[in-house]
Amino acid sequence: MPDRLKTLLSHLRMDLSPLRTSSDFRLLFGSGAIGMFGSFLSMIVLPLQMYELTRSTLNVGLMSLAEFVPMVVCGLWGGAIADALDRRKIVLYTEVGLCLAVAALLVNAMLPDPQVWVLYVMGALVAGLGSLQRPSLEALTPQVVRHDQLTAAAAISSFRWNLGAIVSPALAGLIFSWYGAAAAYAINIVTYAASLGLLWLIRARPPAEHTPPASLRSMVEGVRYAVSRRDLMGTYLVDIAAMIFAFSTALYPLIAERFGGSQWAGLLFSASAVGSLLASLTSGWTARVHRHGLGVILAAAGWGGAVVLASLMPSLWGVLAFLALAGAADMISGIFRATIWNQTIPNELRGRLAGIELLSYMTGPMLGNARAGFMEQLGGWRFSLGAGGALCLAAVGALAAWLPSFRTYDARTDEHALREKARREAAEAADHPKPG
Repeated sequence: MPDRLKTLLSHLRMDLSPLRTSSDFRLLFGSGAIGMFGSFLSMIVLPLQMYELTRSTLNVGLMSLAEFVPMVVCGLWGGAIADALDRRKIVLYTEVGLCLAVAALLVNAMLPDPQVWVLYVMGALVAGLGSLQRPSLEALTPQVVRHDQLTAAAAISSFRWNLGAIVSPALAGLIFSWYGAAAAYAINIVTYAASLGLLWLIRARPPAEHTPPASLRSMVEGVRYAVSRRDLMGTYLVDIAAMIFAFSTALYPLIAERFGGSQWAGLLFSASAVGSLLASLTSGWTARVHRHGLGVILAAAGWGGAVVLASLMPSLWGVLAFLALAGAADMISGIFRATIWNQTIPNELRGRLAGIELLSYMTGPMLGNARAGFMEQLGGWRFSLGAGGALCLAAVGALAAWLPSFRTYDARTDEHALREKARREAAEAADHPKPG
């Protein structure tokens, strides 16, 4: 093989060094892979069971509404306690809570007459506990991975998520159709138990010194810090704009119908995840990028442009190809956003900022689907998809012009990145002093 081709392939190959050098990161990865499969089981089976019991799409839709408020409140509070308490303990306790909530769903599913109200209550509880846990999980990564490996760690975590997003929903649907909701919930409980075993082995991660206790005041402090840094605001605002204007999964059932039937809907839903997975697998080059803000801007523009092109395709396969390209661009944006967050946010604020990040990437898709449905009513699915992608391009361009510090961010010169790098190097030197 020519040397140039070998070099190119080495630059594309996913960087697995965080898995090799950090035992705690390996445990987090394994726990996350197992837990993700279980979480997708409940996420998919809950609405399926609701529809089976009520035959009402309204009731299925109301489940999302029931889950939204706990997600918002617990996401912010989860960020506050992630900075004030031992993050490992928070993850363990919430994992136990999730296991108990799914156990309640299992008991309900085994009743001769399962109760609908239990699905609403437990669905909201699962959403709340998951949002309470997520900031601590996100904030653990910078504590267990070297500073120079954070981009690679973000790519590995994204790979795990995308693989789960492709495989788990399909398996969940099969398990539900073949064996019923009770079997799916029972398997979920087993996955939580296995995940807990791995999480138990991770070393304790006590809070930083002088961190304030979790309170409304500490939450406001986190928001003020985020607002004071326009580079961070760029990561939130660009992603929210991209999702609001170009996220359109609400159109997929209709698009599938236009191209021959509902059997194609699954391909549409998985296309972007396939693109994201491929981007993760070939993400080795991202570790050599230092202008992460510009990378986010270009990737978000690529997402919007791919959605515009998808709206113009005459065949289903053309639409799928550009939706996959959009997913790849979104994944690259996510890797660079996570790198900025993990390289520059102080450890004592990392949990609270992770709560804000959770809201930023959960809110955009919800609003995006509402926008897509409204615009489809105005001019059809091609208009909704194409105009949404064009608006994404315009919004990303406007934000890039409005936030020059985000556009010009460079990890080699940014004061926040350099300070965190120095702090982490000093901490590692103290933990592993040189002999003599």
